[in-house]
Amino acid sequence: QVQLVESGGGLVQAGGSLRLSCLASGSINDINAMGWYRQAPGKQRELVANMDNSRVINYINSVKGRFTISRDNAKNTVNLQMNSLKPEDTAVYYCRAACTYGVYWGRGTQVTVSS
Repeated sequence: QVQLVESGGGLVQAGGSLRLSCLASGSINDINAMGWYRQAPGKQRELVANMDNSRVINYINSVKGRFTISRDNAKNTVNLQMNSLKPEDTAVYYCRAACTYGVYWGRGTQVTVSS
């Protein structure tokens, strides 16, 4: 199993920045990809950014050019640098690890962007 713990959420004004971090522990050698999803009230959970072990990255169109995902394998972390934040980025952000034998989720961290 893999355990994921997110940190770095908070309240920020539109145009500001936040950096989310996710620390993985447990069977980390089984991880094939790590990423960030978000879920706004009344909406479905959606992919924000994902990076696999080959460093192939996918972003949802609405964050391209504003968000940057990175992985530090030595520290077992995946980070999401979020710049030029908009009110529509407000959501609970979840870290996700896709592993050989399953998918694991963190508990989420709230990001609120005020206008």
